[in-house]
Amino acid sequence: MAINALGYLGVRSDRLDDWSDFAGHLLGMQKIDRGGKALAFRMDDKVQRLLVSDEPGETLAFLGFEVEHKSDLQSYAARLDAVGVEVHLGARELADRRFVGDLIWFLDPMGNRVELFHAPMIASDPFVPGRPIDGFRTGPLGMGHAVLHVQDIDVMMPFYRDLLDFHVSDYGLEPYGLYFFHLNERHHSFAMVGSGQRGFHHFMVEFQNLDDVGQGFDIAQQDERVAYTLGRHTNDYMTSFYAHSPSGFFVENGWGGRLIDPATWEPHQTHDGPSFWGHERLYLTEEGGRKRLRDMRMDAAARGRRAPPVPDCPWLYGELAKSGR
Repeated sequence: MAINALGYLGVRSDRLDDWSDFAGHLLGMQKIDRGGKALAFRMDDKVQRLLVSDEPGETLAFLGFEVEHKSDLQSYAARLDAVGVEVHLGARELADRRFVGDLIWFLDPMGNRVELFHAPMIASDPFVPGRPIDGFRTGPLGMGHAVLHVQDIDVMMPFYRDLLDFHVSDYGLEPYGLYFFHLNERHHSFAMVGSGQRGFHHFMVEFQNLDDVGQGFDIAQQDERVAYTLGRHTNDYMTSFYAHSPSGFFVENGWGGRLIDPATWEPHQTHDGPSFWGHERLYLTEEGGRKRLRDMRMDAAARGRRAPPVPDCPWLYGELAKSGR
């Protein structure tokens, strides 16, 4: 029984034109019109990765996680039901709208809708990006990662870790609680920010080519959408920037994320802050946390903290090995 990837997510928004431009032009996803009341977007050979429904709210509508076997849906439903979580069997009509074989859904302790699904539909036509990019890093790693604001980590941690079998990658307690979970070789497919709030913090898409991130950064600057400048994270080594989405939460545009071995990985606490360099939070005031995060980066630099060299970086080493270099 296993949940193995973040497969899709949904957003409620009545700003479909803005989302069409943002996801298609800035992110480079392929837009699919769902009849005027919704927009869907592709990132690869799957029929649908992102769904934006024409509804008020400007927030996360659902997170869709893929399970390994169809029988896993019944197993998780029974486990959740045993502790009083109301589980709903997705009707055929809902499964068809999600373009999956079967699914169940339920709410987590903070009221976020979680869908577990099996057998995502494969498109019959090739992926055509919304701008010239080399594509996204998806496949068995899923569509990327999603991060939630949480009010009470002591409630949310056991729900995802113990009931849904999300595996802790690492966590940091400064400047606030950050908790990262893996479902496959991607360093994290899910994370929680212990901000004391509820809501959606961001989702991440990973590009195959660093230049696609850089060109997206230029687009985001031109459109005045940059929330975090270019930078590199300390735990997953992702080089990225964050953009303001039309719905207010962020979207991380990344490249070069770390792959781990889930069988041997040991969860641990990190102490260097979120980023080695960059990721200046342009949306924050100096007093509201911007200076504190900058000071943490400067301290990491003063201590010589950085990502490992190329031979010790599993993903990049693997790519070089495949190319024979």
